[in-house]
This record gives sequence, structure tokens and C-alpha cells, in this order.
Amino acid sequence: MLKPIRWKTFPRDFVVIEIGLGLFGFGIAMLIRCGLGTSSWAVFEVAMSNILRVTPGTMVVIDGVWVLGLVLLLREKIGWGTLANIVSIGPWEDLFLFLIPPIDGVWTDSLWLRAAYFAIAMIAMGLASAIYIGVNAGAGPRDSLMLAIYRTTGWSIRAARTSIDVTIALAGILLHGPFGAGTIAFALLIGPSVQMWFTLIKVKPHATEAEQPIPDGMTR
Repeated sequence: MLKPIRWKTFPRDFVVIEIGLGLFGFGIAMLIRCGLGTSSWAVFEVAMSNILRVTPGTMVVIDGVWVLGLVLLLREKIGWGTLANIVSIGPWEDLFLFLIPPIDGVWTDSLWLRAAYFAIAMIAMGLASAIYIGVNAGAGPRDSLMLAIYRTTGWSIRAARTSIDVTIALAGILLHGPFGAGTIAFALLIGPSVQMWFTLIKVKPHATEAEQPIPDGMTR
């Protein structure tokens, strides 16, 4: 159930994975601040954070825990990176939400500025995914759930990912989460962004999994 830890490279891997997760937290914060709509999971997490009166980052951690429970029930293999994903992205997200002021009331409310925030978020999250997945320390809980559904149902990776994203986005919309045009744009653009960064920085999982392709749609 748990991938073995490569202790020889663990210190380096830990630093690299935290850089990736920190970038991911920055990207999510930028998506929230842009006000054009967030990713499917962020729609749900922001909605639930408002209901439970906790920070969005805290909700990321809570979601990661219950999703991990589903993953373990489906007997999907995880790694230490899966656990790092759960405990790290949320605090990074909250830190950047504190540092990055909302557009409203700070700068002129400009669609171009919002679009710039969104573009920066897409670039950051694509790079973050390439860095994080490249460490090959286990997929994040949400991607692990996607892989578990793929393995147990025979669905394609795209079908498994889409079913999760649509379900969680609908739940977030019903709970008045920040759904918008950016949510749809994110779904369409995150894959190409990740693929671009994989190509640019030549990311390839190492050890025995070095030649395995990364399924389309994996983000966190």
C-alpha cells in the first residue's frame, strides 16, 4: 500500500516536492484572488470553508484526509508524497492568500488584471505539477482517487478524472462556491500547461518507473 522511501535521495526529494507544493498553493491562491472562478476542487473547498468558518487551506487538508480514506479503501498504493501533499498545500495556500490582496478595493477592478492573475496561476500550477510529479513519491490524494477509479472500473483516465471533477464542482456550485468562466478554462488549460512544463524541464520519474507515461489530467 505504501511505496518504499528512497532514503538516499530523500532530503533532495523533500526540498523539491515542497517547492512544487508551495507553487501549487500559490497558484490556487491566485485563482481564488482573480475572481473568475477556480478549479473544481477549489470551488468546493472555498464553499465548505465558508460554511465551516475555516480557512480555504484548512479545508484543503480536511478534503485530503477524507479523500485519502477513500483511496485506502480502494487499495490504491500511496507514497510519502501523498501525505506531504495533504499537509503542505493547504498551509501554503493560506500563506499566499494572506500575502496576495484581493483585486477589489486594492486596484482598479480590471478584467485584464483578473486575466493576468489567472494566467499566472495556470503557469504556476502547471510548473508545480511537473515538479511534484517528477519526484515520483506518490500521487496526491485526488490523483490517487482518479487512479483507483481507473483501476477498479476500467474507465479511461480522462473519464475517471472528469467524473470526479464534475461531481465535486457540482457540489461546490450547490454550496455557492466560486464557480465561473475560469473554472471551465482551468479544466481545459491545466493539462496543456502541465504537459508544456514536463517537456521544458524534461521531467521523468526515475528508478523502476522511469519509462512510465504520466496519465493526462493529473494535477494534485
